[in-house]
Amino acid sequence: MSSPLVDPHLKVLYYSAVNFGTAAPKTAAPAAAAKPKEAKAAAAAPAKPAAPAKGAAPAAPEEDEDRLVLSNAVEGQVVTRFPPEASGFLHIGHAKAALVNSLLRTKYKGKMIFRYDDTNPEKERHDFEVAIIEDLGFLGVTWDIGPTYSSDHFDMLITRVEELMRKGLAYCDTTPKEEMRKKRFDGVATACRANSIEENFRLWEEMKKGSPEGQTACLRAKISVDAENKALRDPTLYRVNLNPHPRHGDKYKVYPTYDWCCPIVDSVEGVTHALRTNEYHDRNDQYYWIIDQLGLRKPIIEDFSRLNMEYSLMSKRKLTQLVADGAVDGWDDPRFPTVRGLIRRGLQIEALKDFVKVQGMSKAINLMEWSKLWNFNNQILDPSVPRYTAVSAETPVQVTVVGAEGKLVASERLRHKKNEALGSKTYYKSDEILLDAEDVALLAEGEEVTLMDWCNAFITKIVKNEAGVPISAVATLNPSGDFKKTKYKVTWVAVNPKNVNLTFVEFDHLLTKKKPEEGDDLDAITAKHTKYTMAGVGEAAMAELQRGQSLQVERRGYYRVDSVEPLVLFAIPDGRDKINHLSAKAQWLKKNAPAPVAKAAATAAAAPEKKEAEMTLEEKRAAKAAKKAASGAKK
Repeated sequence: MSSPLVDPHLKVLYYSAVNFGTAAPKTAAPAAAAKPKEAKAAAAAPAKPAAPAKGAAPAAPEEDEDRLVLSNAVEGQVVTRFPPEASGFLHIGHAKAALVNSLLRTKYKGKMIFRYDDTNPEKERHDFEVAIIEDLGFLGVTWDIGPTYSSDHFDMLITRVEELMRKGLAYCDTTPKEEMRKKRFDGVATACRANSIEENFRLWEEMKKGSPEGQTACLRAKISVDAENKALRDPTLYRVNLNPHPRHGDKYKVYPTYDWCCPIVDSVEGVTHALRTNEYHDRNDQYYWIIDQLGLRKPIIEDFSRLNMEYSLMSKRKLTQLVADGAVDGWDDPRFPTVRGLIRRGLQIEALKDFVKVQGMSKAINLMEWSKLWNFNNQILDPSVPRYTAVSAETPVQVTVVGAEGKLVASERLRHKKNEALGSKTYYKSDEILLDAEDVALLAEGEEVTLMDWCNAFITKIVKNEAGVPISAVATLNPSGDFKKTKYKVTWVAVNPKNVNLTFVEFDHLLTKKKPEEGDDLDAITAKHTKYTMAGVGEAAMAELQRGQSLQVERRGYYRVDSVEPLVLFAIPDGRDKINHLSAKAQWLKKNAPAPVAKAAATAAAAPEKKEAEMTLEEKRAAKAAKKAASGAKK
């Protein structure tokens, strides 16, 4: 039996049929046929919106399994909004927010506002505005109003905050940042909280001028010093920022925080339902306090869970670092959780919509598995994409076919046997064909196999090199053979000058840690090897493939055409951990098997009599790996 190859990244055990550079195994496992806190309300907490209005759409009953439901939603009157900050490309978390707002707008026959939250001149960039519009296009998300800009309301926001100052509900604070932060955490007022209204306006004018004195101050709401909900502990409303704004240049020296800007602009623009991820839940009381103090119309806040994906980062800062460090090729790298990265990897937007609908407005905080998303994707691809055949160009086995009609006999067959709408393609049978060495290594001389989409054949001869790797073979056709009785069904490609050279590319998770945390050392949890390539030879019909097209390569899986000249196919994940023995990753693992893991598994297998209670943690893990290995060998 061949040595176990363990992928420490995905924790998957794989048995290779061929060990290049070593003697071939006497027996081999059969080839796997591929198928296709919450915060309590503080004393300073404001009132919540009124009970559902008359005519409001009722919540969907549980049996309907409709998870996209709004409270107090009147059909035809719902207005949602999607307010991204133009500081980067949209990732899957932003995509969920955009789709939730869009889907609910459509469901309630309402409108959606698209607004750029451009309140931070340091981060706002025009090229990111363009990129966001492109990303929304990829998602099929449209809007009824916009794009609007938070900065369009800057003058009004300043007028409104000065209303609070005149009421004694806002003050300028010149306390050093760290001292202010500590006092806020401890629930202690700073000395500036007792400033007179006149002094606050004097400092405010200095802030607006961006003077040296003004730069030492921030403007804070006077809500509470020691509210249990820390979001109500005199939050900051304005800061000085001397960077020019992309749209307004040097006109402003003070900029509103998102917490001040958002509720006011939502109300002014007519938003009825402000949908936010529940990481903002503790700030909902703050949102309503601002609305109440200004006497504005009150939007309804609807929380939904933030999308957290396993082995992934959603922080723009950390994603930017990965790009800068060269860990990926750019923001559209297929290993990135960005919208364009996922599309480049083969994600169908309808699959993403289905994934979002299943979560709906749930507030449950879960770490979502990528497999669930890719399973939705498979359901879309399986009945709708054409199928082709290709073999590895790195370890091809040339097979002489006895009984073939001749060289390159053309025939027609459907691109998808169950979808005639995809049309047909020309394929060739010949007396010389190519098989994968990984498949031939599983066969024995005299064995009957099925050459897929042709007929059965007996393998009469297998020639191997000194390392025991198959290099050529002879097969005799058996047209009357029963394919139901053969153990192996193998794919093949005729030796044909019209064959297409191609490259298979497969990707892994960028991170080795399933649930990354804020304090993690990014370098320490970034995987060292996450891209696998393999040269291939595809049937002549693959010359018709177009960039961006999705397809299935028989027994290998689904792919997306990343480029045509040269032909490069990016593997689309199938949602399963099992590694296809024909894959590029399988070949890489064979050559880079982690010796310590293999040794541990061998040690555990050699000492089965040791009781589990007596084992160390490492011994338990090794024993478990050995058990899986034995199980895999039996299959």
